Amino acid sequence: MKSSRIKMLMSILLVTILLITAITGCGNSNNPDQSSPDATSEATQKENTASPSPEASAPSYEPADINIGGMTGPTSMGMIKIMESAEAGTAKNNYNFTIVGSADEITPKLIKGELDIAAVPANLASVLYNNTDKKVKLLAVNTLGVVYIVEKGDEVKSFADLKGKTIYATGRGSTPEYTLRYLLSEHGIDPDKDVDIQWKSEPNEVVALLKQSESGIAMMPQPFVTIAQTQVEGLHIAIDLTKVWDELDNGSALITGVVVVRSDFAEEHPQQIAAFLDEYKESAEYVNSNIPEAAQLIEKFNIFKAAVAEKAIPYCNITFMEGEEMKNAIKGYLNVLFEQNPKSIGGKIPEDDFYYIK
Repeated sequence: MKSSRIKMLMSILLVTILLITAITGCGNSNNPDQSSPDATSEATQKENTASPSPEASAPSYEPADINIGGMTGPTSMGMIKIMESAEAGTAKNNYNFTIVGSADEITPKLIKGELDIAAVPANLASVLYNNTDKKVKLLAVNTLGVVYIVEKGDEVKSFADLKGKTIYATGRGSTPEYTLRYLLSEHGIDPDKDVDIQWKSEPNEVVALLKQSESGIAMMPQPFVTIAQTQVEGLHIAIDLTKVWDELDNGSALITGVVVVRSDFAEEHPQQIAAFLDEYKESAEYVNSNIPEAAQLIEKFNIFKAAVAEKAIPYCNITFMEGEEMKNAIKGYLNVLFEQNPKSIGGKIPEDDFYYIK
């Protein structure tokens, strides 16, 4: 019965995930060029079992074996310092990291208990909570908005300038579409009548169209914006959708990625989870403050090529939010998605027990 239930849950979730395109920030196996690693390959860094260095203070708890999953892209970039510490044997727990190309590779591992913690798209966290009888909790927000309006030309100076324009975009049926439609509507632009959104299946198609045209406008995520700029002469960022969202001052934040934990694991290991969160915060701060060094680690752990990562990090909005700050930010975001399409978050707004607050 247990095996049958797991198979049923996996089937439901995998169908739902087909609606969640792996946007920039959450990894994508369709890169505009070969400057990023093969996103469909799985790179696993086993934890180093050596004893901590003599300088490290002994923890007041028994370190746990924790299996952590992530995807190629910004949602995993913020934890590379933990990965480095795990390899050196100086981390606060015994971490085993698995980096994959898409969310549908992480979901079954999480459901089966093969992963304890995972970095996933924000709306997928809600889908998992709603469709697994609350077996997943939200630990932290790790990535804000990574989507930008880029332009080959000089027509777009503000969001209002998008009215009447053709916009090439990826991410139909997932958070990029809901974000764009919401922001257009909030600026008095009818997304069905006042703009022509041309949806493409992958960034390659958008780049090809921009190459062939003297001008053009597109919605793309990082780090693919950075890659595209190396291929399309004159392509520049015209609008940061995160800033546009913040200017609305609607009590929420534009969120791309989060960190989730299996509920039973969190209940059994509160001290170990607290230690992990402390390490995650330090890691995110390290990435933002030490970009060249972080970029080298990002490549080392098969998340993205260093040359691309170094240019993209300042635009990836890597962050760390936990506790009440996390709860307030994502509740507003999920409400916006729910109004756009209830299925995008699993059919209903998560209850308060969705949020892990230590």
